[in-house]
Amino acid sequence: MFIAWHENCAYHFAELFGFLLGLQKVYVKIGLYSAPWACGQPTEAARYPWATNPAKLKASILMKTYQEINAKIESKKAVVLTAEEIIGYVEKKGLEKAAKEVDVVTTATFGPMCSSGCFLNFGHSAPKMRISEAWLDDVAAYCGVAAVDVYLGATQLRHNDPANMYYPGEFRFGGGHVIEKLVAGEKVQLFGLSYGTDDYPRRKIRTWLTIDDLNQAIMTNPRNCYQNYNMAVNCSEKPIYTYLGHLKPRMKNLTYCSAGQLSPLLNDPFYETIGVGTRVWLAGAQGLVYAEGTQHSPSCERGANGVPMEGSGTLALTGDMKKMNPEFVRGVSLKGYGVSLSLGVGIPIPILSPEILARTTVRDRDIWGPVVDYSTDYPEKTGKVIAKLSYEQVKKGEVEIDGKMVETGSLSSYSKARAIAGLLADEIRRGDFLVAPPLARLPVDQSMKGLEIRPEDGR
Repeated sequence: MFIAWHENCAYHFAELFGFLLGLQKVYVKIGLYSAPWACGQPTEAARYPWATNPAKLKASILMKTYQEINAKIESKKAVVLTAEEIIGYVEKKGLEKAAKEVDVVTTATFGPMCSSGCFLNFGHSAPKMRISEAWLDDVAAYCGVAAVDVYLGATQLRHNDPANMYYPGEFRFGGGHVIEKLVAGEKVQLFGLSYGTDDYPRRKIRTWLTIDDLNQAIMTNPRNCYQNYNMAVNCSEKPIYTYLGHLKPRMKNLTYCSAGQLSPLLNDPFYETIGVGTRVWLAGAQGLVYAEGTQHSPSCERGANGVPMEGSGTLALTGDMKKMNPEFVRGVSLKGYGVSLSLGVGIPIPILSPEILARTTVRDRDIWGPVVDYSTDYPEKTGKVIAKLSYEQVKKGEVEIDGKMVETGSLSSYSKARAIAGLLADEIRRGDFLVAPPLARLPVDQSMKGLEIRPEDGR
């Protein structure tokens, strides 16, 4: 077994030792974890060598450890820069010198994150009740958890919302707005029903509460922080309404949703420091990554710098809503589509090596996204891409596509992302936020499956 504390180094030497000793398989131990490495064996994803064989990347020589960086943070001596600031710093100092000087780079994003929600525990009334149906400000919550535990989803509509009956629907209120009210300390109405049992006899309850009345309010988001994403246009003859906003006919506008060079996973494209167990800044609370996010699909087209040119990785995040800042938790109404939750996330990247630092210097001009027609190609899942544009191009407010000038706009707030990166950097400098090594790495060789429509007999 080959033992190392950095995965790039481990696999690099595992391949070398396996070749020299004529072994077909070497067990690689990364910290407390070990896994087999098939020496010289081609894989199904050979076209993505960065994914299945980290040795294809330049091996990282560690200059610092998490323990050393945290010791500097605790003594309030850590050098911390945002992902925006680090670009100029490395240009001035050079990569090697900057890697020795800088301890942490902070990344951030703020925008709609549909796959979000929260677990709430109300405590027991007298007499007790096993709530089987519940509404918070008329928004249904899932009750199949326990007697007084519910899960409230950000995209759940208010009861009797007309939705798109009168197209395009307004979608004025939903789960994301209830979550915003709770974090802001506002009163929310709980209405619950039950079938009644011997030990939980109450059948109906109506009361008003705030987040302070709850035992727990735990934000638990199955998919946040998309690594990259589509840029949407509408090539049809009529306006359409999507989760990327209102798209004018005949490709008169383009919308996107990313913080670009500040975005967390774009600064750690191979998930070297961001993984399961990583501590994150979740709307002001200290949360963590509890799993890969749903639809995590890193086996995708990437640029020469390793940055994905489509959706790719995602994170599942959790944190205590009672400690969140309401400025960074906002309900969203998307005309003609539905409701959502805009959320602020910041993630620190510990600078363990020059290679890790180099990846945090990615610029908007180096990050490209696919332009997709949301009138046909997206809903029909054709896979067609009209063009690929950099975030530097789309952030200018106007871009040329096929000889036509198209106005651009973002659903993600770069100014709020910049503010979050700064707030997180300040917390680290004060010694209030330590970096946490991942307990497990995010998958790096994985694609997203589609839903096959089959008859009952499966044929």
